[in-house]
Parts: sequence; C-alpha cells; structure tokens
Amino acid sequence: MKFSKLFIPTTKEMPSDATLPSHQYLVRGGFVAQTGAGIYDFMPLGKIVLDKIKAIVKKEMDEAGALEVQFGFVTPLSLWEESGRDLTMGSEMLRFKDRKGGNFVLSPTNEEAVVNMVKNRVTSYKDLPLHLYQINTKFRDEARPRFGLMRGREFLMKDGYSFHSNEEDLVREFNLMEATYKKIYTKLGLSFRVVEADSGAIGGSGSKEFHVLASSGEDTIVVCYSCEYAANIEAAKRKKVNYDFSRGEEKKVETPNCKTIDEVADFLQVPTSQTLKAVIKKAIFKDGSKIVVFFVRGSDELEETKALNSIDALELIEANEDEIKEVGLVAGYCGIKNLVKDILVVIDSELEASNSLVCGANEENYHLINVDLTKIANLTFKDLIAVKEGDICYCCGGTLSYTKGIEAGHIFQLGDKYSKAMNATFLDENGKAKPFIMGCYGVGVSRLVAAIIEQNHDDKGCIWTKETAPFMVDIIVSNSKNEEEAKIGEDIYKELKNLNIETILDDRINARFGFKMGDFELLGFPYAIIIGKKLAEGFVEIVDRKTLEKVEVKVEDIVEKIFNLIKG
Repeated sequence: MKFSKLFIPTTKEMPSDATLPSHQYLVRGGFVAQTGAGIYDFMPLGKIVLDKIKAIVKKEMDEAGALEVQFGFVTPLSLWEESGRDLTMGSEMLRFKDRKGGNFVLSPTNEEAVVNMVKNRVTSYKDLPLHLYQINTKFRDEARPRFGLMRGREFLMKDGYSFHSNEEDLVREFNLMEATYKKIYTKLGLSFRVVEADSGAIGGSGSKEFHVLASSGEDTIVVCYSCEYAANIEAAKRKKVNYDFSRGEEKKVETPNCKTIDEVADFLQVPTSQTLKAVIKKAIFKDGSKIVVFFVRGSDELEETKALNSIDALELIEANEDEIKEVGLVAGYCGIKNLVKDILVVIDSELEASNSLVCGANEENYHLINVDLTKIANLTFKDLIAVKEGDICYCCGGTLSYTKGIEAGHIFQLGDKYSKAMNATFLDENGKAKPFIMGCYGVGVSRLVAAIIEQNHDDKGCIWTKETAPFMVDIIVSNSKNEEEAKIGEDIYKELKNLNIETILDDRINARFGFKMGDFELLGFPYAIIIGKKLAEGFVEIVDRKTLEKVEVKVEDIVEKIFNLIKG
C-alpha cells in the first residue's frame, strides 16, 4: 500500500477529553473517529488492527473446538424476562420499542440468546458438550463513557457459551478456555496476568479475568511475585491474620466523642486490629430495601463488591441519618450486640472465633470492651475485606502487591443459572430431564486495540506489536521528487511485497521528511526504512520504532536485513 493512496488522516490536535495514551494516539493517528459519546468508527488502519486481533481470536477458538455463530445485535426483551435479568441489568441495557410496540434491547451480552438457540434443538446428553461463539457488536449504555475504546458504549466482543451434561465437563472446558486465552494474549505479544475475579452481573460460581498489565489500567490487581497467584481486588484473598489479645471481662466503657476507629483505639490504648469497624449501608433488593451492617476489623477496609455479594443484593447505597436512627443504630457507636432483628448483619470471616474485641455499644459515647464473638449466636460470616499491599499470600506465604491492569477477557462457570430459568433441558443417561450446565467466555476485541497501545507506547505515539501492526515496514522516501530516491523506494517496496511482508511506501510528494518521520513515530509501525542523503554513499537506514535506534545498511542488503528482523 502507498501512503498517498491510503486514508490516514493524522493530526497534531489532541482530543479534548482524551486522558489515556491509547485514546490520544488512536484518534490522532487516524485509527478511529468518534461519532458520539462512547461510539467510534474504525478507519482503514484501525480496521486492519481490529481484523488482525479477530483473526488470532478466531483461529484459537476454532482450534479449541468451538463453533462460530452470529446472534442478532437486537434481542427481544422477552428473552431477558425469561431469565429475570431484565430487572437486574439496569440502565446499561438499552431498551426500545419497534413500530409495532414490541420490546427489544441492544445486546450487551448473549447468554439468553444462546440458550434460546440451543433450547429444544439439543435434547440428549449424547449431543454434549457444545461450545458456540461469535465475534459481534455489543452495546452497553455506560453512564460515563470515557477513555476512548477502553470504556465505550458500542464495542466488538468475542463471546462464547458452552453447554455440558455435568459440572466436571464444565471445569474441563473452563480450563481449556483458560489455556486458549493464554495462547491468544501471548500471540498478540502482550504481557498479561490471569486473575481470580468476581462474576458480577453475569453470575455463576467461579470466574477468571485476563488483564493486560499497564500503569493506566482501571483495575487494581493483587499479585504475588513468589507464585502465580493474582486476583482482582474485588475477589482477592490473603492468608488469615491471627491475633492473640489478652482476655478480660466484657463491660461497657465511656468513650466521649470517640466516633472513629483511630479515636477509639487511641482513647482505650489498644491497636486498631482489636476493634470492630461497623459500616452501615442500605441494600437494594428486587423486592425492596433493608439496612445492613458490615463488620470488619478496625485495621481493615470493607471491599464493597464482596459486601454486595455476601447478601445477594442488587446495589449498596449510603444510608442517611434518619434511616440509621429509625432501625435503632447509633452512627459512630454501632456494635455487634443489642441490634434489632429487621436489619442484616454480616461479619468478616477472619473475625470468626475472635474475642477481646472493642466495638460500639449502640449508645452515644459508649463502647464495649472484651467482646467474645463465640458467645453470640447466629452470626453470619463472609469474606468482606479488601486485601492490602504487604498482606501474606494464602497460596505460598509470599508478600502480596498491587499492580494495574486492563481487563481484556473474562471466563465464567455459569452452572444452570440461565438454562434453569429458561427451562432449557436435555435428557441424561437415565432419560431424566436436566438443565444444561453452562460456561461463558468473553474477549474484548475492540478493547484490545486500546490495551495494546496502553502497554506499548512512548511520548511520540503508538508502538504496535509485530502481530498487530497495520504494516510491518514504513518505507520513507525523504524527497519523493528526487527520482533516484523514489525509484529505490519503489524497488524495495516491490521486493518486500513479493516476500509477503506488509509494507507501506510513504511516497507523499508534498510532505517534508520531518512530517513523514513524525507520522511514522505516531503510527507505530515496527520498522522504517529511510531513503535519504546516505543513498549517495549506497546506504539506507533502518529505524526500530520501539527503540528509535538507527542502523545503516547497504541498499543491496536491505531486503534481507528486514526479512531477518521480522522473521527472527
């Protein structure tokens, strides 16, 4: 391809809302163009990158035995009503009526659609397992679309769904997809981590995320560098911390104007780890709301996603002062004892069997000391705490650290959540009808375009990996009006094309050399061949985009040199 014939509208202007490098460079480089809030068109260079990513994803999915299908971008709302997710997906799911008054949605995901496809068409265990996938457009009506392709409303996604006769076979496919995804991200040339994750709105009993490591990532990942353990902060676990405090008799003590954990600990001369922290929230459920109190150790912080999952609520919001008073709680002095029955109480699992604790007395200016949780009946314990840097890895005993990542893939063990709700069954070996056991597997294809640049860029522009670059080589003719330079450029271009090396020839007559180099650095092709002043001495230059190092090469050796760099 020749630069003069290709639509590459590069610009120096920075998008006003662009804070991430990928957003800045993809727009400035003419890879994508914004047409609305969170909606982007892919221009020629961007489409080449997108197609390369799609091809790698498709190849690995096909080799894993999955079958490609395509679901409608528009889905009847009735399918979502069958599963019950019409009530839980919230305003991110865009709903609309057609001219006949029918209710539809723009698909944010396709669990219901795939169950509908398989239901009554697969009827026997003999036809299982089955894995169907698509690479198709999705739409989620994000309240705050931002960061370009990283958090858009419309996006391209690979979503796959597997059907099984039992849990054991689901785990086999889940593990196969983990291995398949590792191949995909490795072939894309990315540094990534597989992390334990929360299943979120998709649901299911277990899930893993695939994170592209980048300092600009939205997600905090807890990692252990002594082993392979990694988890999203929402699902991270640590080795239990054991405390041994001297026991004493439980009693109520006055703690005037001590509302915070630090104030109470200082006043009573105890470590914050000996105190109970009460976090009061209002939980929203399908059929109403309720006040809930989460208790964690005073030295820990509540992880809200864990808290939400612990009570299976739709949402947690702040409870106001009137709501807190109405259920008999005293803000700042809330404790584990003497609570009314119409509120929910959940305690962090690390506190089970703990004693000698300090907590509020549910009375203004008073706390209880030496509280023994083993003497309180019917307590509910769940994992609630946010793992901190420096905590101990429960797998190997190493030290846990934080890093940042971009979620680019997610796999789930769904179980029978959707098949049971939609009455999708098969006959087992004994002729008994059972709901399908399902798995779900997603890759953010268009998001990967941005993730690659977040991990690979400098202050000049993009640095594409070899597997995703729109072109491998940019031949820059310093002065296209110079016949000799133009001819050498054309000759090298033809030779590289004959070797099936993706090459673009910058033959723009009216563009200065500095402008051409600026575009090369912005667009991020792996190599440039510069044909300029050194040609008189029989040399051209190779520029490595990643390092910007230049090497002089004889004209007659340039094709072989480039071939070896690319194939090596």
